[in-house]
Amino acid sequence: MLKASCNGSDRVQFMAQCGFAGQPASVLVRRRSVSAVGFRYPMNRVLSVRAIVSDRDGAVVNRVGAEAGTLADRLRLGSLTEDGLSYKEKFIVRSYEVGINKTATVETIANLLQEVGCNHAQSVGYSTDGFATTPTMRKLGLIWVTARMHIEVYKYPAWSDVVEIETWCQGEGRVGIRRDFILKDYATDQVIGRATSKWLMMNQETRRLQKVSDDVREEVLIYCPREPRLAIPEEDSNCLKKIPKLEDPGQYSRLRLMPRRADLDMNQHVNNVTYIGWVLESMPQEIIDSHELHSITLDYRRECQRDDIVDSLTSIEGDGVLLEVNGTNGSSIAWEHGQAYQQFLHLLKLSTDEGLEINRGRTAWRKKASRL
Repeated sequence: MLKASCNGSDRVQFMAQCGFAGQPASVLVRRRSVSAVGFRYPMNRVLSVRAIVSDRDGAVVNRVGAEAGTLADRLRLGSLTEDGLSYKEKFIVRSYEVGINKTATVETIANLLQEVGCNHAQSVGYSTDGFATTPTMRKLGLIWVTARMHIEVYKYPAWSDVVEIETWCQGEGRVGIRRDFILKDYATDQVIGRATSKWLMMNQETRRLQKVSDDVREEVLIYCPREPRLAIPEEDSNCLKKIPKLEDPGQYSRLRLMPRRADLDMNQHVNNVTYIGWVLESMPQEIIDSHELHSITLDYRRECQRDDIVDSLTSIEGDGVLLEVNGTNGSSIAWEHGQAYQQFLHLLKLSTDEGLEINRGRTAWRKKASRL
């Protein structure tokens, strides 16, 4: 993967490139066998198209040129694609985003997906004070909330690797919006992950779900592909597979987890990425030591507030027995493209007598590659 060098001369060049010293310089990177390519930030770069308005057939009717924008706009390594219907952005994996495997954690991946989705919305003029809210949504006090998230990671990036993420959204029936993602190693153009998510509208005051109105749908779909485009082929994936409710008690548990203040987002509830960490807290340590997460699917059923206390439950899916991945029997082992995965079911619930359900989940784990 492409590495971001940190030696002294590169720092000087990077500062110049970002406009902190002297004239902007080009950053040259090697990508596959193609000769070096460069890009300039921010002083004399060519600004990308801000928005494209399309008719029902998908033909481009009008292009709106981007203005100079904020400093963040000029330094951000992202822009709309040529047709204006998706958005790509590059990210450098930082040292505090890697975990015990010396690679980015799944929480890091989820945070990057959230970031690129919000930046996509901002690039078309939305979301100045919320997560991808349109003008009509802000007027009516509506916000987007996550209903389902499915992430697959085929290869985790390491510290200083450069990851390029492409995202786009499209309609999902009458009640929601779907957003998909493709993650690539920018140095090799190899696909290292995919994700898909479903979002519903909620009234920020009443905290009740609300159907997507025609006005909001028109504001959103004008920037969406006209034909369905799926990051993950649904017929060959767990992304739509129903998650059964895990009965209490689970085989493994971590009880009485409490949100930190830092877990709350601008929508005044626990951010959806925090749930991933809570789910993984109850995973058996022997799996954490010997496996790495291949995929995670979460169904969000209730929002979590600042003062809530949460129990995290986990059980092996199927017959309830941990098996070696080279085993031949047992429904807790799933096979995909010749690779075996150990699967688990998860439940997050309020730590009260009622035990109200917050989240259901499924994870699939693959054996860690042996180190030479």
